[in-house]
Order: sequence, then structure tokens, then C-alpha cells
Amino acid sequence: MKMVAPWTRFYSNSCCLCCHVRTGTILLGIWYLIINAVFLLILLSALADPDQYHFSSSELGGDFEFMDDANMFIAIAISLLMILICAMATYGAYKQHAAWIIPFFCYQIFDFALNTLVAVTVLVYPNSIQEYIRQLPPNFPYKDDIMSVNPTCLVLIILLFISIMLTFKGYLISCVWNCYRYINGRSSSDVLVYVTSNDTTVLLPPYDDATVNGTAKEPPPPYVSA
Repeated sequence: MKMVAPWTRFYSNSCCLCCHVRTGTILLGIWYLIINAVFLLILLSALADPDQYHFSSSELGGDFEFMDDANMFIAIAISLLMILICAMATYGAYKQHAAWIIPFFCYQIFDFALNTLVAVTVLVYPNSIQEYIRQLPPNFPYKDDIMSVNPTCLVLIILLFISIMLTFKGYLISCVWNCYRYINGRSSSDVLVYVTSNDTTVLLPPYDDATVNGTAKEPPPPYVSA
């Protein structure tokens, strides 16, 4: 008989570069934290100097603003929320608080769903890519080169890129989920099971209960020689 913990069957404790899932989740949270902090600084600088992100008609073929004030404040609020979520995930993985990781995991699922919808849209409506490229400004970098590519090849290239990105995002989701299960399993009672050859399991009581029940029994009578 082999004695194993019940949670070791369903997930792995290692992730990329053979590091632990806690370490991977902490590094992932810090990376997202840095990205959102940089994006927040860019938004704040654009809010402080709006002329820096306003392009003339000669540059874009029409009067175009990078972002108006309403969208700017919405983007800043989203960036602050993302910084909070990433900080919670990093702290939760470091201090082993499983509940703090759930918001970051939900964000990953939402982001994965959005990218999946983009892939489905490209697959169902392949002509939408060409229409989107035509709407770009005339002096957009490599616009003519992209328009000269075969539409079928362009769709295949975009789908390949999205597939690679979805695979990577799915791996990161599994890393965070395994970290959540690892921390949640550590916080619960360590109940072991005996796995027999016929796939039957026998749950063992906790060590404290077994010790209390064992000490409550009366000792056997003394041995009397004949």
C-alpha cells in the first residue's frame, strides 16, 4: 500500500523553469504589477500634458485625439484596479492566503475569454481584418505591406499568433490555479489516505483525534504466568 496526500494526484507543484507554483505566481503578479504601473504613469503624463497625444490632420489624415478626458479617467481607474488585483495576488501567494489570489485568477479567465472571442471573430469573419487595415491612417507603418499580403495567409498568421498567445495564457492560468489549490490544501487538515491495489481508499483520522482516542482506552490486564 502507498500512502499519498489526496491533492497530489490532480495538479503539479512546479511550473516554468522548474520553480514552485508559489514562486511562479509571485513573479507573474510582480510582472503584471510593473506593466500596469508603467501604463498608469503613461496615462497620468497624458492627462497632465494632453497636447503630447494630439496628432494633427497632416499626421493621421484627420483630426484625431489619442483619448478624451472621460476615457482617460476610465483607463486610470482600470489601471488602479489592476494594480490592486496584482498586488493582492502577489501578497496572497507570498503569505499563503488563497482567497487573495481569486481576483487575479478571475481576471485571467476574463482575458482568456476575450482573446478567444477575437480568435473566433477572425475565423468566422476573415474579411474584417482587411476592413480594419483599410481604416488605419494612410501613413500607418507597414500598412501597404500588410495590405499586399494574401488575405488567407494573413488570417492564418493572425490565428497562429493568437493560438500561441492563448496557449501561453492558459498555462499561466493553470499555474495560478495550482498555486491556489496548493495554498488551500496547505491550510486545510492534512488527511492522508491509503490507496490499495484495487483502487479502494481508506481515510485516516487526524493525528490529534487518533492520539486522544488511543489514550482514552484502558491498558490490558497484567500477564499472569501459569
